[in-house]
Amino acid sequence: MNNKTIIAMSGGVDSSVAAFMLTQKGYDCIGVTMKLFTNNDIGISCEKSCCSLDDISDARSVACKLKIPYYVFNFVDDFKNKVISRFIDVYEKGGTPNPCIDCNRYIKFEKLFFRMKELNYNYIATGHYARIEYDALSQRFLLKKGLDHTKDQSYVLYSMTQEQLSHTLFPLGSLKKSDVRKIAEQNSFVNAKKHESQDICFAPNGDYARFIEEYTGKKYESGNFIDSEGNIIGRHKGLIRYTVGQRRGLGLALPHPLYVSSKSAENNTIVLCKNESLFSKSLNASDINWITFEKISDTIRVKVKIRYNQKETWASVIPLSFNRAHIEFDEPQRAVASGQAVVFYDSDIVVGGGTID
Repeated sequence: MNNKTIIAMSGGVDSSVAAFMLTQKGYDCIGVTMKLFTNNDIGISCEKSCCSLDDISDARSVACKLKIPYYVFNFVDDFKNKVISRFIDVYEKGGTPNPCIDCNRYIKFEKLFFRMKELNYNYIATGHYARIEYDALSQRFLLKKGLDHTKDQSYVLYSMTQEQLSHTLFPLGSLKKSDVRKIAEQNSFVNAKKHESQDICFAPNGDYARFIEEYTGKKYESGNFIDSEGNIIGRHKGLIRYTVGQRRGLGLALPHPLYVSSKSAENNTIVLCKNESLFSKSLNASDINWITFEKISDTIRVKVKIRYNQKETWASVIPLSFNRAHIEFDEPQRAVASGQAVVFYDSDIVVGGGTID
């Protein structure tokens, strides 16, 4: 059996423990850190981001401890074109992007996957909290939630194909985060207590608008805040500074709370509404990837998530075409945002997912 495996090592504790677990099981591993950007080029300090020199040093240290070869693959151009440019484009068009999903889709499970085949390796492994199982009845690989539901990352992996699932390993899928930390400490890994960033890697301070302006060199024009009737109620500081559902930071003195309802890049306007008007009974999604079956022709009942940290809610998924669908919620959902992912679940199994139109 070809058990040659590329383990993606970010320098964090999760991927380090994933590498340890595979070596313990006898997999023939090499550790790889994907260089995705030059920190100085995007105006951030090395200690606040993955892919920094410190992270490479930590990953190399663990690989050395595990006695596995270690390499750095330069994917800077691919990351710029497939992740950062898409992130900026969606914001400029009034949407709310999810670059972590794009990174998994286009970098880890496309670019790195292609490199895996080039090198005649059989698996990619990552430190994601998710599980992959083969279902003999349907003869398909299934993507399932990680058993630690507080860390489950299946939502950002919905775009994986059958081929990718069949050649991917998620060693941490059955572990809790506390178990992972304990394994790292027992093995004296340099990153056993390393801080876990919750930010987007290329904008670690969370100021996406500032990052976009510095990266593009553009200045985004101010425009009008309007209500649902089109009445002007103030001025905004550029579309990229606001997301659907936002209340804070509007800079308006209002008699009652208002929230961002929608954004129009065409008119450079932002519609504000009361909280009760933020709820939607349905949405359309495109670019859908089905995992549990090849396609659907009839309405299915599933639970859905429209953002990473949301609990699933019951809905009906009505196919419009092979990769487009209309989703009707049983209960209206708050702040549905175009550009985000909608992911479908059957218990702990990911049925599929797509991009909210």
